[in-house]
This record gives sequence, C-alpha cells and structure tokens, in this order.
Amino acid sequence: MIGQSVPMRRIMSLIERIASCDVPVLITGESGTGKEITAQLIHQLSSRKDGPYLAVNCAAIPETLIESQLFGHEKGAFTGADRRHEGLFESASGGTLLLDEITEMRCETQAKLLRVLEEGTVLRIGGSKEIPVNMRVLAATNRSIDRALRDGLLREDLYFRLKVFSVHLPPLRERIEDLPFLIEHFIQRTNEKHGGRITSIDDDCLNALAAYWWPGNIRELKHAIEHAVIVSETTQLALRDLPSEIEASARPDSSFTVHLGSSMKDVVDELICRTVTYAGGNKVRAAKILGVNRRTIYSRLENYEVHETNGRVNGRPYRNGRNGLR
Repeated sequence: MIGQSVPMRRIMSLIERIASCDVPVLITGESGTGKEITAQLIHQLSSRKDGPYLAVNCAAIPETLIESQLFGHEKGAFTGADRRHEGLFESASGGTLLLDEITEMRCETQAKLLRVLEEGTVLRIGGSKEIPVNMRVLAATNRSIDRALRDGLLREDLYFRLKVFSVHLPPLRERIEDLPFLIEHFIQRTNEKHGGRITSIDDDCLNALAAYWWPGNIRELKHAIEHAVIVSETTQLALRDLPSEIEASARPDSSFTVHLGSSMKDVVDELICRTVTYAGGNKVRAAKILGVNRRTIYSRLENYEVHETNGRVNGRPYRNGRNGLR
C-alpha cells in the first residue's frame, strides 16, 4: 500500500496490529480503493502467510452456485453433481479466505456462513458429516454498512461476527496528498510493463490529476496513468496524454455572463456550480476555494437540477418552473 497521508499511516498501523490476530476483519470502502490489496496484505503479515489465500467475488457467482462454491457438495447432491466437490472453506484451510462484496450474498447463505464462523465446521451440500475447517475469513464491501443493514442486504448477526476488526479505506479524493507517490509508482510499473520511457510529469498534467474527482479511485488512477504513458510521445507526461474525461475536467469555462436583471442568488448559485466543476466535483475543495462552509455548497446545489459526470457538475438554477439565469 502506497501513501504518506495521515489516513494511510493510520490504516497501515491498524493492519500491522490486526494481522497477527486470527479473527475476522471487515474491509469497507468505495470501489477501487484497494480492498483486495488490503486483504492480501493482512494475509501476508499474518501467521497464515504460508497457507493459501483465496478470494471470491460474491457478486460474480450465480445464487444457485455460490453455496456449492463455498461449502462444497457431495456426488449426486443435485443434477450435474457427478463427483464430490471441495468448497472454498475447505480449500482455504490453514490460510485466508476473502469474501468480496459480502452484501451481494443471499441472507440464507449468510446464515450458513455465520454457522461456519461460529462452529468452525462446514457441511457440504448433500452431506451428513460436519467437516472441520481452519481458515481466517476476511469480508469486503463497497456499500454503506448502515444502509446494507437497513435494506436487509447484510444480516446484523453476521455483521457483528465479522467486525471484530474493521478497516475503512478512504477514497482517493480524501487522501489527495498521496497522489504524487501513486503516480510515480504507476509510471514505473507501466514503464516496466510496456517498455515506456516516462521520467517526469509536467505541472498542468499533475494539477489536472489533483483536481479530478476520481470516482473510480486508485483503480481509475492506475488505468489513467497507463493510458498516458502508452500514448505519450515524449519522456514527460503532459495534459494531452490523459484520458479525455480527465483532460476535459481540467478545462472548465473560466468565466460566465451575468445578464442585467439576474438576482444575486442566481449569480452566486452559478458561481458555486462552476467552482465545483473546476474542483473536479470535490465540494469540500470548492468550499475552500470560495471561502465558504461546505454546507453552503450542498444547500446551494440543492437548488440546481444537477447532473454529475466524471466530476463535472452540470446544472441550472430552478426557479418557478423555468431553468436558466433570468
């Protein structure tokens, strides 16, 4: 994991402490923040590092197959079960099993998972004998835990069993000071992978990357740098080398026309909307630029018919059923 920001230093310190504790860990964070890398690091720092590390994306396996994948099945347990199958809980014995996107698992399956965690045994589908298993379970989700519990996507009893320790990974926009370290790392990796020759990055390119909203977080940054390194015709990354959506977000309109008769409220709302766009969709940064409380930004944008695309805020004030500045 790369970063020197305060949030990342805290997370690294937490991971080092919990890795040696052989208990479940719940890893949360937006898509692309590095949840699987965190799980791998916990495994590598644990006493189980010499055992298997297995990861399963619960959202990628059909509901009809996930129990067979996790718990295994006996020959003849269902149509097509022509031989005995060892599930992931057995395969991960002595090591670590990551259940990614845990909230996409059916509640009935979650109940069976809870039993495995509580009893330390697994019952194959069609089987009659409990099989001891010895693995560490890590779970991850990009959903809000509170919302998942409220919407019935995560059983409360399983949640409390999994969250002996929890690690929340912040989005890239909240640790933007780590951006130079990440950029350097991805440039080096892409140079090695594709035979690139990038040695530096110019200020306009770096500023554009720093201002972008990064809805895809570190995963999106990695792909953006890979794209830029491949298309660059020099040894220095420039703004023109970035993917079009990032380059476009760095060049918002720098001015707008105020017509006589416009209300001060409408003019301020337009200024706020354009400043949020300039900040790559980052409302906290926009508030700092304008010198106002971020609550002001949120409340003003509520008056807009707002659409956000790749960090660009598009909208017009809504007044008495008509759009646009009067």
